[in-house]
Amino acid sequence: MADEPLVLGIETSCDETGVGIVRGTTLLADAVASSVDEHARFGGVVPEVASRAHLEAMIPTVRRALDQAGVTLRDVDAIAVTAGPGLAGTLLVGVAAAKAYAMALDKPLYGVNHLAAHVAVDQLEHGPLPEPCVALLVSGGHSSLLLVPDVTGDVRELGSTIDDAAGEAFDKIARVLGLPFPGGPHIDRVAREGDPSAIDFPRGLTGPRDPAYDFSFSGLKTAVARWVEARERAGEPVPVADVAASFQEAVVDVLTAKAVRACQEHGVDHLLIGGGVAANSRLRALAEERCARAGIRLRVPRPKLCTDNGAMVAALGAELVARNVTPSELDLPADSSLPVTEVVVAAS
Repeated sequence: MADEPLVLGIETSCDETGVGIVRGTTLLADAVASSVDEHARFGGVVPEVASRAHLEAMIPTVRRALDQAGVTLRDVDAIAVTAGPGLAGTLLVGVAAAKAYAMALDKPLYGVNHLAAHVAVDQLEHGPLPEPCVALLVSGGHSSLLLVPDVTGDVRELGSTIDDAAGEAFDKIARVLGLPFPGGPHIDRVAREGDPSAIDFPRGLTGPRDPAYDFSFSGLKTAVARWVEARERAGEPVPVADVAASFQEAVVDVLTAKAVRACQEHGVDHLLIGGGVAANSRLRALAEERCARAGIRLRVPRPKLCTDNGAMVAALGAELVARNVTPSELDLPADSSLPVTEVVVAAS
């Protein structure tokens, strides 16, 4: 509808320049320029390289999004941008661009939280979020369990990773197995030919005295690396598909078990999964199985909306505008460690 807010969202927290345009809860454009190929030879994201790529891609990606949506910058009601968490240098590029657009257009500016945006994007596919819901966010930088009574202002962290995030572990094990970067899609592909029960890898922080909702994948990563090294030292072939499948199963087993437990213990009947690792086929399948058994409704956006994108930022921005949340000031900072409880950087 014409009276719904038209919001342009900018996402530069890591290696993808994302620009999305949303009217209310309708996605009009989702343009992404990725610098992942420039980082592949390093086996991980290089912040300086990513920042330069964002600078080069920003204006062309904004223009592409506007063309997709069939609108002009003057039509936009507000600008939303990821203010954190993320890589400090890459965040600065997006925040600076958003400030420039907001000032030039005399439009309100919303500096939003990357994690809350991963929750809000589901509205573009499945409609309004149930309140409350539990959100499991899994990516290269984050593994978090959130209780979300209100995505625009009441997001509570139940647990998070104490070391490697799930996506980071996928990247590191892919390197051990000789698979390309980024590791997640390649492990997912190879694992389909393997036996997930072939190797009994550890499940971190699942003991009776361990934190109920926190995650740890460092020990699992080490266990996989040592298992592979032992085979290589013995001159035996490494069953890559079985290792990939067994590693993947250990990760998604812990993620889904803790997410379902969080729903049950907080009396919540909706689980939302987001972040880049949410595109993993085994995570989606196991979550579906366990939620069905527990009577929990599962919501997972399509894979393109799970990875970092501007649409998720625009979606959260549109919701903030619709609820008349006070915009951020033009001097808003980029905060690489912005807590998830701060959904929008408040006016000073």
